[in-house]
Amino acid sequence: MDAIEILKDLARRPLEAAEGLRDSLTPELLNAHPGHDNSIAWLLWHAAREIDEQISALSGEEPVWTARGFDERFGLGTERHELGFGQSGQRARSIVVDDVELLYSHLEAVVDAQLAYLGTLTAEDLDDVIDEDWDPPVTRAARLVSVSEDALQHVGQAAYVAGMRDAAFVG
Repeated sequence: MDAIEILKDLARRPLEAAEGLRDSLTPELLNAHPGHDNSIAWLLWHAAREIDEQISALSGEEPVWTARGFDERFGLGTERHELGFGQSGQRARSIVVDDVELLYSHLEAVVDAQLAYLGTLTAEDLDDVIDEDWDPPVTRAARLVSVSEDALQHVGQAAYVAGMRDAAFVG
């Protein structure tokens, strides 16, 4: 398996992990805040948004969020490129989504966009330095790994909250 195929496998994993939660997510559980500002809805929304914005920056394509009308379908009143980084607790709590299928549709669409982008790359493209503001500078490969890794962590947090069930409503 070559590096591009490994990155494609990694890119699919946030959606695959999230699929295991789908049947247990009610609107109430989606928006529960168990002692923290980030609900399952926020975690899944943010996981998709961070993939979308970072892949859009790499590919030069419009983010799926706006290109496919998810910004309007969600109706969250977010800024065009808002994805949750640096949000206040109050702002994070304002991200309320009752539609499980919309969250999954969005995540699937951004994973598809990531896979399409990966399909345009060669192994040599992975060595390109794309961000010199870090030490060491960030290569395209490192950024692609971090995009999926961050999304996987957020889906894992969502799974933890989902596993709390009724305890998610305490605190």
